[in-house]
Amino acid sequence: MHYWGLLLKIKEAALAGTLQTANIGLEKVIANIIANPNIHYLVLCGKEVEGHKTGEALIALMKNSIDNRRIIIGTTTPTAYLFNIPFEATERFRDQITLVNLIDVLDLEIIRKAAWSCYQEKPTEFMEYELYDMGAHPEPPICCKITLKIKKPETIEEWEIDDEFIKKL
Repeated sequence: MHYWGLLLKIKEAALAGTLQTANIGLEKVIANIIANPNIHYLVLCGKEVEGHKTGEALIALMKNSIDNRRIIIGTTTPTAYLFNIPFEATERFRDQITLVNLIDVLDLEIIRKAAWSCYQEKPTEFMEYELYDMGAHPEPPICCKITLKIKKPETIEEWEIDDEFIKKL
């Protein structure tokens, strides 16, 4: 389990939870954040779970986006595909959010300081980041429903994904 969940104990967080999967879990994070143009930072903290690698997938999404098969580029995460939300949603997320990478940080005071820094009126230095409340994102909120785009979920069609691991699922 990847914790951005430690933020549950931090009153400064706009929303918080755990990110357990690099596909549907990440799609839910994206959908919730782009629905609120006032959220500009995502503090990624806690231990990375080797089998899931959700933090790695999120970092790769922010850095590289997704390819035409809707797979997150540049990650070894086995389930890093975003089939259920529009491409525009992932791009808006990448444009709206600055990722504060605190993977493997479990110290609640450091995480609290990161969250606090995100809503200061003046730029505040936190580690290698300069964080502050920059006001609402200039684009209006986007509401998207997470819907299954795969036509036959029991089989995977070639156009949906060309990955041997996924085809075996």
